[in-house]
Amino acid sequence: MKTQQTDNQTSPRSEAASDECAHEEPVTVVRPLLFRGRGATQRPDGRFESQRREAFDDGWARPNEEEEDRTLPTELIIDTAKSVITRNDSPDISFSLSINPYRGCEHGCIYCFARPTHSYLGFSPGLDFETKIAYKPDAVAILRNELAKKSHRCSPIALGINTDGWQPIERKLRLTRGLLEVLAECRHPVAIVTKNSLIERDIDLLADMARDNLVKVMFSVTTLDRELARRMEPRAATPLRRLEAMRALHTAGVPVGALFAPLIPALNDHEMEAVFSAVKDCGGESAHYTLLRLPHELSDMFPAWLQTHYPGRASHVMSIIRQMRGGKDYDSSFGTRMTGEGIFAEMYAKRARLALEKLGLNQVRRELNTQAFKPPRDGPQMSLF
Repeated sequence: MKTQQTDNQTSPRSEAASDECAHEEPVTVVRPLLFRGRGATQRPDGRFESQRREAFDDGWARPNEEEEDRTLPTELIIDTAKSVITRNDSPDISFSLSINPYRGCEHGCIYCFARPTHSYLGFSPGLDFETKIAYKPDAVAILRNELAKKSHRCSPIALGINTDGWQPIERKLRLTRGLLEVLAECRHPVAIVTKNSLIERDIDLLADMARDNLVKVMFSVTTLDRELARRMEPRAATPLRRLEAMRALHTAGVPVGALFAPLIPALNDHEMEAVFSAVKDCGGESAHYTLLRLPHELSDMFPAWLQTHYPGRASHVMSIIRQMRGGKDYDSSFGTRMTGEGIFAEMYAKRARLALEKLGLNQVRRELNTQAFKPPRDGPQMSLF
């Protein structure tokens, strides 16, 4: 497996090496890139780049340099766009409209299926995805214009699907708050996914919308293990804080649920029932799971992360994943890409079904209200009177 980074060294020769091996080139040990609060251990070139970089030993690596406390700052990049509403027709998801105020995500989740999208910006899906954040400063004004168009047909908008709308930088920029204010004003339904307790800041808007059945919030709860969460999703809220935020929204009358996503074989799969139970205890009315997805660059990045943090089980994790993906790291086929196939997939589906039935989750399918929508008063075209 090829990894990329700048800090590496040549491994010592074994004293027991044979004469034949003694004439071989030294083996290069490529050390992972480790930064405090960052998830990726690599900065691979994007798949659209014309050049690729390879790691090599230049002799400048200092002893124990990998143990130094290194940080990597977040860089903000202005993202210009004519539209903020994205439309899709995938049969695997329940929404056709979505909004993502940010591209890239500071949470640094190593498993994030959106990482490869950073290649479209000319950045690395690795460390660049979590340190170079593109944002749309005029997103609120663009949304108002789009909702004011006569061609707009009201349908629930999914907020925070590709990248989290409540990631840490939102505390400063407040873009998601602005978008939510427009949706609340227009009584436009919205379905939210987040893993940050910052959403508690917006309880006033969410509770107001919930009274008209205009909102539901799904929390991504991947594990209850604080240490595993710190390694997998270093800048997201801790699992306990997510559950506390879920309880706070439920108390305010906001419908909440959770996504056990992604399910990673031999890493967090044993926690499925415990996560569902915790969700129920915090007022959740629904819960679902999805299997780990490794599109494009993730098929190299995730195994490298496993080898760094969980070397003893890395090969076992990837073996089960491939058994659920037809022998490949990933299969994008509709119908199976979210759950996989084969005996392991059947086992996980059965476990989920039994746990959800026992807890009484997913008993009601909530359809958001689309009848209360009213275009913004100050749209692009002024009224005659």
